[in-house]
Amino acid sequence: MTKYFFSLLILTLLASCNGEIVKSEYKTTSDGSWEKDDSIEFKISDIDTIQSHNVFINLRNDETFAYSNIFLIAELDYPNGASVKDTLEYEMTLPDGQWLGKGYGSIKENKLWYKENFVFPTQGVYSLKISHAMRKNGKVNGIIDLEGITDVGYQIEKSNK
Repeated sequence: MTKYFFSLLILTLLASCNGEIVKSEYKTTSDGSWEKDDSIEFKISDIDTIQSHNVFINLRNDETFAYSNIFLIAELDYPNGASVKDTLEYEMTLPDGQWLGKGYGSIKENKLWYKENFVFPTQGVYSLKISHAMRKNGKVNGIIDLEGITDVGYQIEKSNK
């Protein structure tokens, strides 16, 4: 019986490991609040320039996040000086208010698509800057302190295509 238990345990551990993750990093916000002008920056280097990748923005939120969606601005700066800036919108809840992220307890983790089948064209250091662009309905000025976002990160995985 214990032989089968250990075999099942090893199989489960092997299946839960994702060998496709190339890079992943998180940065914590200040006291679970993301300031409007706080652009969170990640430096990405030593990345394969032939393999295509899927790039994700990862957010962790707690129950103090008061919105059903989130608007982000993501800027990817290339080693050669080129830059691409995207405005992105992601759903954070179902229509009934249930969180879409994974996790138990008060923290939910959201893995959000950023770039699919993306090839990093040149060697060098890339810079990924992420900021929020949240506003209340009918207001021009952004939300100064976006409460409920505890961590911001990215993840790069090998693409199967």
